[in-house]
Formats: sequence, C-alpha cells, structure tokens
Amino acid sequence: MNELEKNLVAKLNILTKWRSVFAGWQLGTRSTEDPECQAVRDQRELIMLLRAENNALLALLVRARVFSREEFQRQMIEEADFLNKQYEEKFPGMRATSEGIEYFDLPRAQETMKNWRP
Repeated sequence: MNELEKNLVAKLNILTKWRSVFAGWQLGTRSTEDPECQAVRDQRELIMLLRAENNALLALLVRARVFSREEFQRQMIEEADFLNKQYEEKFPGMRATSEGIEYFDLPRAQETMKNWRP
C-alpha cells in the first residue's frame, strides 16, 4: 500500500468513527453487540462513505469540465422532483412540502401506515 492509499484509509477510518454518534443519536445508548445498533452503524458508515465518494467524483467532474456546477444543480432539482413523485406513489395520501410531510388524504395515509410498527 502506498502513502496515498494509507492516508486515504486513515482519513476514511476517522470519518466513519461518526457512525457510533449517529447510532446513539437514533437509538440511544446501546451495546456494540446490539444487532439494531450494528445495523444503524453499518448503514451510517455506508452513507458517509458514499457521500465522500460522490463529493469527490462531483469535484473531479466539475474540475475536468465534464459539466458545470450549475448543470449539476439543475439535474439535482430534476432528480429531487422525480424521487418526490416516486415517494408519493409509494406512500399514498402523503406528500413532502417545505414544512414537512403533509397528510393531504388522511384515509389513504392511514391505510398506507396501517401495518407500521407503533
């Protein structure tokens, strides 16, 4: 392993230490052997690594002038709108607004949530 690779591994190792803080924030104090805590820690670690990778790729692509920051921002708006529509279809009776989740059709939303854990 060369010095650059060692530095990358060390920096990512430091970054992913935050996984336990996020798990504690979500679940409260839990043992590291707790399966639910392990799952949250793993998920948070994955999200952190994906975010770092995505940010690195974006920076390199903008620097290489593959696309501009503005083009990326426009595409992000399009993707956010697309995903919001998909979530509205997945969770009938609900929609996201700037204020939070709106239950615009309460009977449909109740039907959507009827088997959710209390």
